[in-house]
Amino acid sequence: MNRLTDAQREFLAQPFVGVVTDLRPDGSPHSTPVWVDVDEAGVSFNTAHGRAKPTYIARDGRVALTVVDPEDPYRWLSVSGTAALVDDGADDQIDRLAKKYIGKDTYPFRAPGERRVTVRISIEKVDGRGLE
Repeated sequence: MNRLTDAQREFLAQPFVGVVTDLRPDGSPHSTPVWVDVDEAGVSFNTAHGRAKPTYIARDGRVALTVVDPEDPYRWLSVSGTAALVDDGADDQIDRLAKKYIGKDTYPFRAPGERRVTVRISIEKVDGRGLE
């Protein structure tokens, strides 16, 4: 597993939206915006069971996540690797991300009966620019 540098971690700690790409059953790419989390274990994002992302990732865990600085489009970071779905701690994570991205203590868009899931990326490759 590749490790992130301190500069890369600091970049991902900013409230910059990422775009994750996973693979549909026919092999075509499926890209969607996500809130990005970074911690001592690496990079992750949060979604809900029953949506396309966790369904596709359960079938084929290959993903790529790209985050671009909204103030400087030439400053960016991309990680790719294999994702794992983790239920434990996912509710707490979405609340932390709500605080990071929209300043709310709890995630306000939860649907009734929704089961949150953390998607943790085991990093195999890191690309980027402007984060030396």
